[in-house]
Amino acid sequence: MATITDPIRRPAGPSPEALARRYARIRALSEALAAPLSDADATAQSMPDASPAKWHLAHVSWFFESFVLRDHLPGYRLFDDRWPYLFNSYYEAEGPRHARPQRGLLTRPSLDEVLAYRAAVDAAMLDAMPLLAERCGELIELGLNHEQQHQELLLTDLKHLLACNPLGPAVWPAGPALRACADEAPPVGWREGPAGLVEIGDRGGDFAFDNERPVHKVHLTPFALADRLVTNGDWLRFIADGGYATAGLWLSDGWAWVQREGVASPLHWRRAGDGWEQFSLSGWQPLDLAAPVAHISFYEADAFAGWAGARLPTEQEWEAVARSQDPSGGVQLDEAGPVAPQAEAPGEGSSLFGNVWQWTGSAYRPYPRFRAAPGAVGEYNGKFMSGQFVLKGGSCATPRGHARASYRNFFYPQQRWQFTGLRLAKDL
Repeated sequence: MATITDPIRRPAGPSPEALARRYARIRALSEALAAPLSDADATAQSMPDASPAKWHLAHVSWFFESFVLRDHLPGYRLFDDRWPYLFNSYYEAEGPRHARPQRGLLTRPSLDEVLAYRAAVDAAMLDAMPLLAERCGELIELGLNHEQQHQELLLTDLKHLLACNPLGPAVWPAGPALRACADEAPPVGWREGPAGLVEIGDRGGDFAFDNERPVHKVHLTPFALADRLVTNGDWLRFIADGGYATAGLWLSDGWAWVQREGVASPLHWRRAGDGWEQFSLSGWQPLDLAAPVAHISFYEADAFAGWAGARLPTEQEWEAVARSQDPSGGVQLDEAGPVAPQAEAPGEGSSLFGNVWQWTGSAYRPYPRFRAAPGAVGEYNGKFMSGQFVLKGGSCATPRGHARASYRNFFYPQQRWQFTGLRLAKDL
């Protein structure tokens, strides 16, 4: 996940006191999410796409230390001048860094040392907040949104790691919503979207990443979006009908991926007797037929849409419908605890936000007249605008208040360890 603000002027931000409260709240949630973890849990790395929880906690602190404290607080000294090499992610302008696939080899510093690093950065940030809010308030807001992105990544990376453990360990006990296996969801209904010229992108006034700008107009032909997400029950019918074995449903690259990787179900699914189970942060649980399907790739989403006689929405179609909705609705992350997609109530009032990120058929490319921000932070988005697809709407692991209609998440078409699902679209 990636994004960053450009130098466009914004209305006056929150007061230093309000910014300090927001900073403390977001930083505390990161540590609450990691609180149940042992040092071993927080150090291991299950694949190159994922990072250890300990690395996430340190990296977001490196962001504040490097781009805020180092650059805007006179006299600030780094907590440890060796650590920028360890916790820089991909900022070429910040110099060399530890290779991403080898982050799980960082047994030192320990989790306790990383937490001490966070405490030192927090103390410096909060002590100097009046000065920092005046000098670089927008950069602090960027850092907070960046940390919220890493809160979601911490959860999904941890879920992938624990799913690799034959013991199927749980981070939190299953809540009622996870234990209940609902009946099938009702049939899909459709909500008509706006046609003609519509505005897309950030309109200004609140925080947005640079890849959401500038606002521009696009023309939409008549279309409709499904009134609910595709569910696990829907996906079982796709499997039973030979969806993973029917080449004609798949894009060429997708079919090659299915054959090469032996894909036959969503990630984190397994057969259990006559049924199925799925792995969650509460361990292995029976498959909830009415819950949204999660952990599917773009290739799988596209194949399912064709099988269902529909298609994936474009990001512009999705955004045009979502603009009229409250982005804080739906199942999103409020606090540390069980995190999983949950069955939703279909109909006109159901939220387009939360539960699972929704694949669109739109390539992740810049908007007309897009310009990346100058300096190191300009690397946050622009250089990734190749070979990836846009997802919209947030997920059960997205901190509430972080998503909005113009938000553009993006992943490569084969990636599926995030809470990724789909909502169907059709032409009218």
